[in-house]
Amino acid sequence: MPQVNRTIMDVTAIHLTHAPIIEAVLDIDCDLPPTLDLSDLQADAAVALRERYPKFRKQFIQEHVITKEPDAPAAMRVNKGLGALQFLAEDEKQLVQFRLNGFSFNRLEPYTSLDKYLPEIEASWRIFRELAKPVQIRRIGIRMINRILLPMLEGTLDFGDFLLVPPRLPSIGAKLGFLSFLDQHLAMDAETGNRVNIVKTTQAPVDGKLPLILDIDVFQLCQTTPDDWSDLLERIKSLRSLKNRIFQHTLTQQCLNLFSPSAC
Repeated sequence: MPQVNRTIMDVTAIHLTHAPIIEAVLDIDCDLPPTLDLSDLQADAAVALRERYPKFRKQFIQEHVITKEPDAPAAMRVNKGLGALQFLAEDEKQLVQFRLNGFSFNRLEPYTSLDKYLPEIEASWRIFRELAKPVQIRRIGIRMINRILLPMLEGTLDFGDFLLVPPRLPSIGAKLGFLSFLDQHLAMDAETGNRVNIVKTTQAPVDGKLPLILDIDVFQLCQTTPDDWSDLLERIKSLRSLKNRIFQHTLTQQCLNLFSPSAC
């Protein structure tokens, strides 16, 4: 595993009184046994997770296949199959997914910190590992979707007050004003090999505030054993470090003050 700069990890940890995260997802994509049928796991998984996740639903996937034979019209067929088993907390703010290609932990707002959820992630991952018997981990990812309400003054705002690298419009001799914007970057941390997809966009104004969506998806491509939780945990912490640094260095202090941050 790539070496992690622990000094950077420690320095960049922050706590937010009112975290703007509306959804957090941790994915562990795996190679599963080719003979595995997700439906065979349902009963045992429901029993193992019932205390913390009493609700259950299935997620199905559809595949549309179009074929064209010579001298014949095109034909389409729809293949439908089970994509995931979803186990939900009573308030449906938290769920665990056993997917065709791995494991997921989802948390909706209110979100506190990854440290709070790590014991639950470990416990449910161990259940998944015992039942699904993954062969190899291929990808580990953390995705944090933030919705930040930017205060407007008389219907306008300066993005430079809230973003360290704000969007810019071309100077054409007339005054242009943003109606919305979409900004996306895919990058890699040269030190760790971790990758990140960063998306910034806006939604329609609400009550004099402009919702800014900051979607940070950090992930690591790997080939590692599913049996070593300590190794998996270090990889997760490495991804969290990159996510934290990107979050902090995307927003200005004025923007961070909207969440009442304090040093960890």
